[in-house]
Amino acid sequence: MGIYAVKTTASQERTVADMIINREEESIHAALAPDSLTSYVMVEADDASVFDRILDEIPHANGVVQGESSMAEVEHFLSPKPDVEGIAEGDIVELIAGPFKGEKAQVQRIDEGKDQVTVELYEATVPIPVTVRGDQIRVLDSEER
Repeated sequence: MGIYAVKTTASQERTVADMIINREEESIHAALAPDSLTSYVMVEADDASVFDRILDEIPHANGVVQGESSMAEVEHFLSPKPDVEGIAEGDIVELIAGPFKGEKAQVQRIDEGKDQVTVELYEATVPIPVTVRGDQIRVLDSEER
């Protein structure tokens, strides 16, 4: 059993993965179409010969990359990275959602467990700490750079 990379048409990865799984082939165990991997679908199968049979019948599937991939090569696609990754205390951020959308702020504290960031708004007369989800901010300027 191995992991194989199936080449696809760009932005059709999820469609191809769904079609491969919906075929219910006994020798195919899983298909993965990660957002960060463009034009490829990772498929776990007993061997590559199964693709000779099925890829002609699946639109947007353009072939299989020679050789197998290891679990170590696809492992980072299996666990989502937290939204607060890459954000540091002191960074200047812009709020992109919520009631303070469009405001600039400075990161005061990061809670990776809850995926939240406490920021202090720049334009506020009185500094008020505001806690927002990690996906509601965009880093504008980082002190580490």
